[in-house]
Amino acid sequence: MTIEGLGRFGVWRYYAAFTPEQARELEGLGYSTLWLGGSPPAELPGVESLLEATETQLVGTSIVNIWSVPAEAVAESYHRIEARFPGRFILGVGVGHPEHDGVYRKPYDALVDYLDALDNAGVPKERRALAALGPRVLELARDRTAGALPYLTTPEHTRRARETVGADTLLVAENKIVLDTEADRARTTGRRTVEFYLGLTNYVANLRRLGFTEADVTKPGSDRLIDALALHGTADEIAAGLTAHLDAGADQIAVQVLDEDYMSTLRALAPALAARV
Repeated sequence: MTIEGLGRFGVWRYYAAFTPEQARELEGLGYSTLWLGGSPPAELPGVESLLEATETQLVGTSIVNIWSVPAEAVAESYHRIEARFPGRFILGVGVGHPEHDGVYRKPYDALVDYLDALDNAGVPKERRALAALGPRVLELARDRTAGALPYLTTPEHTRRARETVGADTLLVAENKIVLDTEADRARTTGRRTVEFYLGLTNYVANLRRLGFTEADVTKPGSDRLIDALALHGTADEIAAGLTAHLDAGADQIAVQVLDEDYMSTLRALAPALAARV
């Protein structure tokens, strides 16, 4: 499902970490979508200030956690934002991390009920997306939303996901990056973020499906795993790794910068990305 203005490159970052000034600069650099991570609350604070600061840039949540935010409440926020900025907001939802939320209900059933509630609240299918890794949830994203927002994935996962969802479903893949040509130092930076996910069963199971071994996914993660999930090197080398997702069928790649000065990294990366599309 095509979303007008989505573009090929977005930026994934904690929902409270973007400023309007940064959003404006990122739009000028060619990053057409901001993805707000970290499960924002139902009020979706900050979304409108980012949209106000930009001309055509889209903003999406990646994701609102269904365990912590009632569907009816986030639907009210969706309608508030959509009324002011028609077609520029995407409501991404997902199950988050049940291990940390203390929830024991089957995630798939909870997702179905949440999407039902969004239907009842008038949130249209074409303005929402679903965090999805495995085939069953990818199919749910295809059938009940505009598309899928896979996180912590590789181009091989993107290829398989595209086969599952078909040609007409939105597919936005996330990949972490470290702009550093010193491999050991870059891997240390990458591990600080990736290691957390190696304690979560849904991500570990997906990595095993992609061919990573038990040794790869055991904390703190093998060099092979870290190199795949947190790309490092020169801007050109990182751009090649990111655009591999596009070659594998992604509509957009959501770039998560792990460097401390994330804006400097995105400035350096922008020309290398532009040269590849």
